[in-house]
Amino acid sequence: MDRIDLFRIFARVVDSASFTRAADTLGLPRSSVSAAVQDLETRVGARLLHRTTRRVAPTQDGIAFYERCQRLIADVEDTENLFRQTAVGPSGRLRTNVPGRIGRLIIAPALPAFLARYPDIDIELGVTDRAVNLVEDSVDCVLRVGPLTDSGLVARRIGELTLINVASPAYLARHGTPQAPADLGAHLAVNYASPSSGRTEAWEWVEDGAVRTLPMRGRVTANSAEAYIACCLAGIGLIQIPAYDVAGHLAAGELVEVMPAHRAAPLPMTLLYPHRQHLSRRLQVFADWLTGLLLAAVSSPRGSGARSEG
Repeated sequence: MDRIDLFRIFARVVDSASFTRAADTLGLPRSSVSAAVQDLETRVGARLLHRTTRRVAPTQDGIAFYERCQRLIADVEDTENLFRQTAVGPSGRLRTNVPGRIGRLIIAPALPAFLARYPDIDIELGVTDRAVNLVEDSVDCVLRVGPLTDSGLVARRIGELTLINVASPAYLARHGTPQAPADLGAHLAVNYASPSSGRTEAWEWVEDGAVRTLPMRGRVTANSAEAYIACCLAGIGLIQIPAYDVAGHLAAGELVEVMPAHRAAPLPMTLLYPHRQHLSRRLQVFADWLTGLLLAAVSSPRGSGARSEG
């Protein structure tokens, strides 16, 4: 068995977290998969996998080696397809992770068109508001909204989202409509706590080119976009939310935008992946498709965006 085959088997074991599942997907006996990994560990002189009766997971050395394997496998695949790219479309499994509301409201409904256009690409769509690790979680790319803290990753800027301020008609009937930030002291907000840090976000707006913040009074704090919006619909308080996220509620009159001249600073949308020079064709076409999809879905005269999606 040549080295690239060993690399492919090892990568499939890591992806599957199981020798048995890897063997099934590769069409090989489990004993052959186990022997291949042992051979590879002997060749590199390091233990690459933690093996238990319930799960197989890469060691720290295995994580680093897995990343290099993925790059080498992508190089080999690109080289093999060099002279038949016009006849053979991109193929393989692509693992991506995106924020919850964007995944459910925008990406998932649009996936049938992508799958029809690229019939040989399969998608594993992770939908979560927590920050995932691309290598440890075996993800090809992640979509982030908000400031970036990752290092060692390639960032593809997609666009910006703009927060808008909304409230329910019932809330405004009881408390009045704020016209400017000076009015916020007399109002309640539904507070939002970041699901990753637990930090409660302050109310934000841009004034004279500078970002201003104000901790708001609130009787309810939510840590998911769904709960955040639901509490606003129930009349509990004001929220800052993406326009695309509440477009239906605005159209139906269930929510009303307030203080349109005092919106928060826009948030960047960024697609992250490990290495620009080793992008597979399936990742290239997915990144291009996702960029166009998101720009079309969130475009408005002044944009739209979400504090709760980061």
